[in-house]
Amino acid sequence: QVQLVESGGGLVQAGGSLRLSCAASGRTFSRYNMGWFRQAPGKEREFVAAISWSSQPTYYADSVKGRFTISRDNAKNTVYLQMNSLTSEDTGVYYCAAAQYWQPSTRIRDTGYEYWGQGTQVTVSS
Repeated sequence: QVQLVESGGGLVQAGGSLRLSCAASGRTFSRYNMGWFRQAPGKEREFVAAISWSSQPTYYADSVKGRFTISRDNAKNTVYLQMNSLTSEDTGVYYCAAAQYWQPSTRIRDTGYEYWGQGTQVTVSS
C-alpha cells in the first residue's frame, strides 16, 4: 500500500514557475514508477510526466516537454514536478500516481497506476 500526498500548487501568473511535490508513505516507494497527471475543468484527466523507479527513463506529454521536469528522491520518498513557463493551459488539478509495474502501453494512461493522491490545484492567470 502506498499513500500519496501532493503539495506545492497555487496561483501563479503566466510565465511563472511552480514546483509540485508528492510525498509517499511506505518503505517500498523506491520500487514504484511514478507519474503526474492533471485534469482541467470540464476535461478528462491527462498524462503529464512519468519517471521510473530508478529515475531513468522519464516520459513527458508533448505539451509540457522542455518546460516541465520530473524527478524523485527515493531517500525522501518524494517525487517532484518542476513547472516552468506556465500558461493558462496548464491550469488544473495535478495528481501524482504510483505504479509497481509498467507496460509501454499503460505508463502514460491513468489506468496503468494503482495508487493516487488527492491532487493539488494549479491555477495560471493570464
